Amino acid sequence: MIDALNHPDDLPLHDSAHSRLIEADALSKLPLHTLMEKAGLALAKLALAVAPQAGPVWIACGPGNNGGDGWVAARWLQALGRDVHVSPFDEGKALPADASAARRKAMDAGVRIQSSATAPPDTSLVIDALLGLGLNRAPSPPLRAGIEAINGARQQGACVLSVDAPSGLDADQGTLPGTTAVCADHTLSLLTLKPGLFTGHGRDHAGRVWWDDLGVEPRQANQAWLRGLQPNAASARRHDSHKGGQGNALVIGGAPGMCGAAWLAASAALGAGAGRVYACLLDESAPALLPERLELMHWSARRFDQVEAWQDLTLICGCGGGTAVQGLLPLLLPHAKRLVLDADALNAVAADPALQGLLGARAAQSLSTVLTPHPLEAARLAQHPHANDIQHQRLNAAQALAERFQCTVVLKGSGTVCAAPGRTPIVNKTGNGALATAGTGDVLAGWLGGLWAQAPGADPHTLAALAASWHGLAATQFAARQGGPLLAMDLIQSLRSLHPAPTS
Repeated sequence: MIDALNHPDDLPLHDSAHSRLIEADALSKLPLHTLMEKAGLALAKLALAVAPQAGPVWIACGPGNNGGDGWVAARWLQALGRDVHVSPFDEGKALPADASAARRKAMDAGVRIQSSATAPPDTSLVIDALLGLGLNRAPSPPLRAGIEAINGARQQGACVLSVDAPSGLDADQGTLPGTTAVCADHTLSLLTLKPGLFTGHGRDHAGRVWWDDLGVEPRQANQAWLRGLQPNAASARRHDSHKGGQGNALVIGGAPGMCGAAWLAASAALGAGAGRVYACLLDESAPALLPERLELMHWSARRFDQVEAWQDLTLICGCGGGTAVQGLLPLLLPHAKRLVLDADALNAVAADPALQGLLGARAAQSLSTVLTPHPLEAARLAQHPHANDIQHQRLNAAQALAERFQCTVVLKGSGTVCAAPGRTPIVNKTGNGALATAGTGDVLAGWLGGLWAQAPGADPHTLAALAASWHGLAATQFAARQGGPLLAMDLIQSLRSLHPAPTS
């Protein structure tokens, strides 16, 4: 059994449709009821591990095979001496064959079935076996009542363990098709890991995510990867390094009233290790230098007429760019070899079909691009009216933008998605709510650009995933150190502390 959020390796994510294919393939090769027995035993083992204390165990069993897993776990937990109570939420429907057999065995073993849809007093553990992958619409009133009862028991101090996915959560997209979902302390994902546990509302509802593949090796390809910051993902700097070998980055942004965004991005690029970092502020009245970061250098907007002066630099464009950045994009898009587009640069592209055409043509000219939108910016690029249109299909939306513009897309948010044309999307598992402060997105764009400047030949998709993971890990480190909201300049310092030590 794997602790998915703390595992160092990349882990495959399979959506519900492919998970069902994997399950069907496994069922065709195993003796009757074997797979459900394995699943229920795994559930019982995890239940004992996360809630070893005495006290009643309440299991809410739904009308499908998810409920069947609950019935098997009930039988095992009772055999091990736990006080088990099961509430069926079958809605009067006939159970599938495996689940029906599991229920019958549990009843024959003397498992207590209660008619009430609430946890017994002093319940120590609740197992949510209501829906799992069975959700494709808002839960029915009886199941919604079960979800509310589970959450009520948690508020009274019970530990909640969900099977496959918290009931009420879409396991593919991390959305809530209804108005409520179980808030679990732990989720056991069986056979496969599901992407919705790690993006959208998934992290807030799934708690700590565990994975047991039940000994099944799927033949189907995965739909995404779950990735965190890998050890030694960034190379230690050699003893004979010099700034000329660490690349050059240029930040373009900082329209009137928004210079801070550009300074944050430039400071982040410097902190990432770029040898030289230039800042071009579009507010002509702004100071040319940042007193707190005297290492940064000024770049005059008049120099953009000299294409050869900047086209080999790594450009980070749009942070606090306002409407002023729009006039530069027709020049930058056809010539910049490496271009990170963020914030107002994305809004400018979204509003101008000509700029969209220039962006889409870059790949054919061997020019590399990374877009770093938040959901609203992504909605504008995709011509959707609301950010929720993106949030309801985060993986698909990121991939669609990547295919449309033939570039890497970093869709920010809980479970940041990194997508690229023809590549399997990567879901980031690091980070937390401390990042929900002004400027942290500018820091991500600058950090990505600073890493890219040092490795101009790197695969942008891989590099973007590294930057997102590093960014989130810095927030995790900050939360462990002091907690509370994370200010963007402090985030840069936290990012810097994660650099590997130079060789001695």
